[in-house]
Amino acid sequence: MISMTGYSYEEQNTENATVSVEIKSVNSRFLDLTVNLPTYLNPLESMFRQKISEKVARGKVDVYIRIKETHSEGEVTVDAQLAKTYMEAYKKIAAAAGLPSVNPEAALYALIKQDGILNSNREYDVDKYREMIEPVFEAAFIRFLSDKEREGQNMKKDLLEKLDKLEECAAFFKEWQPKMEGYFKEQITTKFNELLGENADQNRIMTETAAMLVKYTINEEIVRLCSHISAMKTEINDNPIPGKRLDFICQEMNREINTIGSKNQFAEVSAVVINAKDALENIREQSKNVE
Repeated sequence: MISMTGYSYEEQNTENATVSVEIKSVNSRFLDLTVNLPTYLNPLESMFRQKISEKVARGKVDVYIRIKETHSEGEVTVDAQLAKTYMEAYKKIAAAAGLPSVNPEAALYALIKQDGILNSNREYDVDKYREMIEPVFEAAFIRFLSDKEREGQNMKKDLLEKLDKLEECAAFFKEWQPKMEGYFKEQITTKFNELLGENADQNRIMTETAAMLVKYTINEEIVRLCSHISAMKTEINDNPIPGKRLDFICQEMNREINTIGSKNQFAEVSAVVINAKDALENIREQSKNVE
């Protein structure tokens, strides 16, 4: 069993750069994957997406890949003619506003902010960056998967403990089921005897008792509840990604427990129904964290 939540961070220094990879995930019904890269490394995004999607089935996963270069080669050019054009425009604005002159420092600051004044010409070797990033990413990804698995084992233990409590409730229902049937038989027989005395028709009593048992017996619900408990144990122990199945089984369990509660006539059973609902709610909430 694997948790949908996980976190890892890895950083390595090379001769010319520091590469860091951060991976974190939270719950989501489906795989929602975002890879954040410097724009010049966008060609590498599909590779990282594929690596993650091969190992992660569900969850909102955010990957942050950062490169801080200590030495880089590049050329910055200046469009002098465009700068001159802007400067002439500033002077015209100053004259129109009645200002004596243009402040040189303010004008220079305004110039370098304009698009096209400064141009950076640099070629990025994507393969070189891929070789830098891959070992850092692999280390971070392994740690991320390990964190998800560790949390998943804790969740598995908790789910099985809650499922044991639910199984105890089902055993209690099974034990009380014949007592409930006996109560209905006794209740109907008593009413007929009160009304008809010795003239009570035993066949009529049996017919009414059977009709009452059809309406109030919980045997079928107990059988289905036990079957769902068994199915959930199988999913938890054998299915590496049981999250969606657990959610479906919880819905089925809830239906059976509610029906048992609605048919019940005993305070003792009502108390156990509440315990069963509490255990199931804990299972349902925990299963939302399972991949």
